[in-house]
Amino acid sequence: MIKKLAIFFLFFAVNAVAQTKGVVKDSLTGNPIAYVSIWVENENIGTTSEENGEYHIGTSDKNKNLIFSALGYQKKISKVSESQIVLLSPSSFELDEVTINNKKEKKQQEIGKTKNTVAEAFDNGPRMDAKYFPYHPEYKKTRWIQKAIIMTDSKIDDATIKLHLYDVDENGFPGNELLTKDYIVTIKKGITKSEVDLSDFNLEMPKTGVFVVFEKLLIKKNKVEKKITNFNTNTTKIQTTYAPLVLYNAVERDFLYSFSGGRWLKRTREEINPFSGSKTVYEPSVTLILTN
Repeated sequence: MIKKLAIFFLFFAVNAVAQTKGVVKDSLTGNPIAYVSIWVENENIGTTSEENGEYHIGTSDKNKNLIFSALGYQKKISKVSESQIVLLSPSSFELDEVTINNKKEKKQQEIGKTKNTVAEAFDNGPRMDAKYFPYHPEYKKTRWIQKAIIMTDSKIDDATIKLHLYDVDENGFPGNELLTKDYIVTIKKGITKSEVDLSDFNLEMPKTGVFVVFEKLLIKKNKVEKKITNFNTNTTKIQTTYAPLVLYNAVERDFLYSFSGGRWLKRTREEINPFSGSKTVYEPSVTLILTN
């Protein structure tokens, strides 16, 4: 239960002039690919392709690289000057054997709850923050991931956000995607708790744990514009954000894994907030439901 909600907007600038635009297509069919994640390499500048595959990103430096990634396709790195039409090649998945459980009795447990019930909403722009769920031996009796539950605050109805689940690589970072297709979640207006059904994916809780990530889709449908007036200069400007905002909880942890610039970063709490003596970092307000 949320006892208090504090909203913090970390607005990011969108350069309306110095932009690159293009379209992302399937290399075999020529069909547009929606919701492709696009990043300026090693920079916190990113965007998402629209349903028709078109994209705009805030850089015009022709020597910089753009990274294109979408579930079901091979990642591609392309120069800005060569990114007007980007063709992604489909990738194949090796599916694991599925175990069918015919037990009628169903056990469930919710994991990932935090002691801190204060939820805060951040607009982190294109950056994605991961929440790690370690494995515990007691999960053996409820080893299947049934649902993910996310807390959000949206200024518009039917905003959309993308769900990712990752295993853990040899260095402890988010590794391989566990979902076999894009999972787009529709969020209602207001402060809401959304349950995302994952039972069709037959996901067993990895013994090394799992990372859960919700990716903001920077598309027209999710755009929220607000007119801001500076009374000192008597000027106005349009402030742009994208719904929904994911709620965060403060937890005692030394670091947080974030995806930015096309790669995962291990951000220490000193790097996140260098002027604070707090022993906490903020992680997404997400829990998982496990079942047998």
